[in-house]
Amino acid sequence: MHILCIENCQHVELGLLGAAIASENARLTYLRPWQQNSELNRLVANTEHYDGLIVLGGLQNAQADVEHPFLPQVCALFQAFHAVGKPVLGICLGSQLIARAFGAENILAQPVEAGWLPLQLTEAAQNDPVFSCLSDGDHQFILHTDTYSLPEGAIRLASSHRTPNQAFRIGRGTYAVQFHFECGREEVAKWNTCFAQELASLVPNWSEIQNDQAPLHGPRAEALGLELSHRWLALVKAAFDYRCAEVH
Repeated sequence: MHILCIENCQHVELGLLGAAIASENARLTYLRPWQQNSELNRLVANTEHYDGLIVLGGLQNAQADVEHPFLPQVCALFQAFHAVGKPVLGICLGSQLIARAFGAENILAQPVEAGWLPLQLTEAAQNDPVFSCLSDGDHQFILHTDTYSLPEGAIRLASSHRTPNQAFRIGRGTYAVQFHFECGREEVAKWNTCFAQELASLVPNWSEIQNDQAPLHGPRAEALGLELSHRWLALVKAAFDYRCAEVH
């Protein structure tokens, strides 16, 4: 199976999700539109070579089209994959772009939510093929200010104390996840260096949060992050198997 991954920002990478992809021996193609976006128009018109789409987070907001003119094309790519029933996953900024692509409101510049924080799961999450591995109160790594309203027809899967929409699903395979299940403690530690200035400005007590919460909640959060990754990849494999059966 072949997965397309869009990196919206340097140093925001696949992390645990990448480890899960490697263990499944999946083919992975990266597109980094912050370097160039010439490929996006072609991909919107032709998704046939890929079985799933991942769009990662970034420092920009989901409405910053002037500074980042590739963002509308990412939204169009979400719609293109969804239209042909291929699994889609948007994380943090990626989730905000899914919300935008499907007609919801991007709610910008909210108070920061940061740390390994507990989730509240909806009843729908209990029967969801991806989210049913989580239990109410499980902690995941969260770092954001922007959020979104729920698109029409979407199914809310998770909330947090400050953010009503931490995750939702549209249809069978389009998942928007605000929290960073792909970030283990190693990835978060890398951000300390790569985004030191941004973290210091955004979260003044960041060192305290990391020192207190990472040892306590990090190990289980990582295990759950890997499980979420494998479960979403199972949807991609099913799409791949279906495509192969059609060909033969």
